[in-house]
Amino acid sequence: MGSSEKKYDIQPQHLSSYIAGKKIQSDSLLEVFSPYNGTLVGTVTLADSHDVEAAISVALAKGEVTSRYDRFTILDKTRQLLMENQEDFARTISLESGLAIREAMYETKRAHDVLLFAAMESLKDDGQVFSCDISPNGKNRKIFTVREPLNLAVAITPFNHPLNQVIHKIAPAIATGTPVILKPSEKTPLTAIKLVELLYKAGLPPYMLSVLLGPTKEVAEKLVKDPRVELVSFTGSVAVGKHIANSVGYKKLILELGGNDPLIILEDADLDQAAFLAAEGAFRNSGQRCTAVKRILVQESIKEKFLEKFLEKAKTYTSGDPLDPDTVVGTVINEAAAIYLEDVVNKAVAKGANVLLGGKRTGALMEPTVIDNVPRDAQMVVQESFGPLAPILTFTDVTDAIALSNSTAFGLSSGVLTQNMELAIRFVKELQVGTVNINEVPGYRIESSPFGGIKDSGLGIKEGVIEAMKGFTYVKTFSIPW
Repeated sequence: MGSSEKKYDIQPQHLSSYIAGKKIQSDSLLEVFSPYNGTLVGTVTLADSHDVEAAISVALAKGEVTSRYDRFTILDKTRQLLMENQEDFARTISLESGLAIREAMYETKRAHDVLLFAAMESLKDDGQVFSCDISPNGKNRKIFTVREPLNLAVAITPFNHPLNQVIHKIAPAIATGTPVILKPSEKTPLTAIKLVELLYKAGLPPYMLSVLLGPTKEVAEKLVKDPRVELVSFTGSVAVGKHIANSVGYKKLILELGGNDPLIILEDADLDQAAFLAAEGAFRNSGQRCTAVKRILVQESIKEKFLEKFLEKAKTYTSGDPLDPDTVVGTVINEAAAIYLEDVVNKAVAKGANVLLGGKRTGALMEPTVIDNVPRDAQMVVQESFGPLAPILTFTDVTDAIALSNSTAFGLSSGVLTQNMELAIRFVKELQVGTVNINEVPGYRIESSPFGGIKDSGLGIKEGVIEAMKGFTYVKTFSIPW
C-alpha cells in the first residue's frame, strides 16, 4: 500500500441529523465520498418532513434564555474546542470536499476568527438613544432602541468552505439569541454536523440549534416556506437563490449568490504583486469561492510582461492528492464540476483562446489553468466558472476596463491593481459590485466586515458577523419621559 493509499485508510464517520441535540433515528442514510478517489468518508442519518415539524416546534417552544455573557461563553468555548480539534476538522474538510489540507487548515483559522468576533460582539450594547426635544414640536422624552432576537431562522449553506460558510451564519445567530435550523450541503455535511456537536458540547441550549439533511422537497423547501420561520439566510447558486426568493413568502431574506469577480491590472501596477494576487485569487481553494478571481483583466500595454511573471508563479500551484501537505490545489467538488470546467475551456479554445498552462482533468482533479486571448463573450467569463481557471482578457483604458468589469450579470467583488489613487477612487465609484479592493484580491476581508453583492450576486444585504447579527434581529423602540 503506497503512502497516498495510507492517507485514505480511514474508518468512515457515522454522523446524524440532530433535532435540538437529539440524533434522528432513521434507516435513511446519505453516503459521502472523497472527490479525489471515491473513498467512503462518512454517512449521515437523514431527516424527513416530520423531523422538520419537530425541529420547528422545539425551537419555537424555546427554553433556557441565554444572557449576553452566556452567549459569549458558548461561542468562546466553541472557539477553543475548534482549535483543540483543528487537525480533525481540517482532515474532514479535505476528505469530503477535496480541498487541499493546507486550505482546510486555513479555513479552521478563519472559523476561529468568526467565533472570536461573534463572541466579542455578543457582549456589546446594541441600542441607540434619540432625544425628542430637538425641535419646537418635540417633547421632553427620549426614544431608545434595542435589538430583539427573531423567533426562528433557517440557514442553508453550500459545499465550498464547509466550515466557514456554516459558522458565518450560526455564530451571529447565537450571538443574538436567535434559534436556527441549519441545512448544510449534502455534498459536505460531515464538517457542519461536527461543528453542531461542538456547539452542543460548549453548552449551547439544544433548542437553539438543529441540523437537518434530507430530500429537498421534504426538508429544504418545507423550511423556507414555513410561515413560522422569520428569516432565511442562503448561500449558493443564483438559480436556487432566486427560486427561494420566489418561495419564501412574507419573511426576511439574505442571499449570498454567485460571483464573476475581476482582478483589474493597470499598466502602472506592481507586476510581481499582480502575478502573486492573480494566482492566489484564481487557484486558492481550487477556485471554488464566490470571490475567487474569475476574470483577469490586463491593460494591453503590459500583457506580455504580466504573463511572463504570472506563468512563472502559476507553475508553483501544484495539484494532486488533497491530503498531501505539498499539494496546493486539490479537486473541485466532484467529477461533474470538473467536466464542466474542462468543457468551458474547450469552448473558449474553439473561439480563439490559448491554453498556456494546465487544462488537463483527471476525475475531479482539474489542473490550475491559464487561458490567454479569451473572447469577451466566452462562456467561462460570461457565466461563473467555479474552479481553478485563470482567463486573461485585455482592455485599452480605464473606461474600457470598467465597462468590461460591469458587463456580466454579477456584482460581488473586485480587485484593482494601480498606484494611481485618483484612478483607484474612480473604480470604487463606478464598479457595480459590493466590494472594491485596491491592490488586493477581490475576496479580501476580515470576518467581521460587511460582505455581499448586488445584481445576481445578491440583494445588497450584507453578511459578515456584525451585519449578520443585524439580520438575525429586529429593532424595538420605546420612549419614556425625560
